[in-house]
Amino acid sequence: MQFIRDIFAEGREMGRVVVSCEFFPTKTPEGKCSLLDKTIPRLKVLRPAFCSVTYGAGGSTSDKTLDIVETIQREHGLPAMAHLTCVGSTRADIGRFLDDAQARKIRNILALRGDPPEGQVEFVKPEGGFEYSYQLVEAIREYGGFSIGTAGFPEGHIACSEGREKDWQRLKEKVDYGADFVITQLFFDNSDFFRFREHLCGLGMDRPISAGIIPILSTTQIRRFTKLCGANLTSRLAAKLDELGDDDEAVRAFGIDYATEQCRDLLAAGVEGLHFYTLNRSYSTIRILENLGLAGPAS
Repeated sequence: MQFIRDIFAEGREMGRVVVSCEFFPTKTPEGKCSLLDKTIPRLKVLRPAFCSVTYGAGGSTSDKTLDIVETIQREHGLPAMAHLTCVGSTRADIGRFLDDAQARKIRNILALRGDPPEGQVEFVKPEGGFEYSYQLVEAIREYGGFSIGTAGFPEGHIACSEGREKDWQRLKEKVDYGADFVITQLFFDNSDFFRFREHLCGLGMDRPISAGIIPILSTTQIRRFTKLCGANLTSRLAAKLDELGDDDEAVRAFGIDYATEQCRDLLAAGVEGLHFYTLNRSYSTIRILENLGLAGPAS
């Protein structure tokens, strides 16, 4: 199975955008069957370059994460990446996770500090563990055998009180410690992404950056998500969501149109990757990629 760093290298060489999709471990066997037997096969037809699977708050879904990544690779033939966080894990725990991933032929890891477990407001360094994601990146690089991704925040990390430029400087340091590529948090104003990319370029950061795109499915849901992660809704977007209210069908259609135009602007500006936060759904991502002419091997 390919390293994701090589997928991005091929994309650069061929002038082709790298399209990827993200999923989360489900809570029920029925949800897992729906994800593996319906959602992923539908998206697989579009030939995404790779998929990723999240890691629950506090490391609560680590086994499920590896199970789904392994299944995607074995049964669907797609390169897949496991998320891994510092939260609630000692260095020995991280080592065991990497041992397990390697045994399952998983070759790609997204290294994150991670969200604290439910009921805990702030991140607390676990005894014998890591405090910062750059330390996790370094440990994975020293372990060897993986392509490593890391997260970037075009609006600055919600927990960084020192300003977004300081957060971006820390991202550059994560790359220096061994990250091969960056996947951004979701955002809705492309000017934030362009400012972020330009600043990193000025720091000498030359790794590929994939823009995180979320198809809006409901007004309530997206307002909750943005509050949790610190992303801002543009005034135009917020006004339209207020207008549509709880009409989820209309919101979904608008979300497809908005994301399509957002992606067109990013593509015109030379973005190297589009990473879709699918929320384990296929319809909106399929429609967006079809609108962009990226639905298939010609992407």
